[in-house]
Amino acid sequence: MDEVDTSGTAEWLSEAGRLQLGHCRACDAVHYYPRRACPFCSSLDVGRRESLGKGTIYSHSLTTRGPNGPYVLAYVTLDEGVSILTNIVDADPSTVTIGQSVEVVFKEQHSVLTPFFRPSA
Repeated sequence: MDEVDTSGTAEWLSEAGRLQLGHCRACDAVHYYPRRACPFCSSLDVGRRESLGKGTIYSHSLTTRGPNGPYVLAYVTLDEGVSILTNIVDADPSTVTIGQSVEVVFKEQHSVLTPFFRPSA
């Protein structure tokens, strides 16, 4: 997980097309979403690190209302320790479980590549 220069890209997408996390050089904390100041120590000495993009479902909810039919809203805890509120995609909603292994996948939403998660093998 090396620091990457991502000027000009979405805060969560590296130039290599991988999910990135914020990293504070002052306190060594990793955070999501990447931002200009560390949410833990307020240092402005922050950068970005590529994530492995793998994690587990911490909690989830099946949402049945809305124009896109049922979908799963979930908190995913990445292997790096941070949690992300996201949607679980490419899966039958009835098969999604807490503790299930997932991996990041980027899908275009409103003309922006956005991170979602799908069950991993």
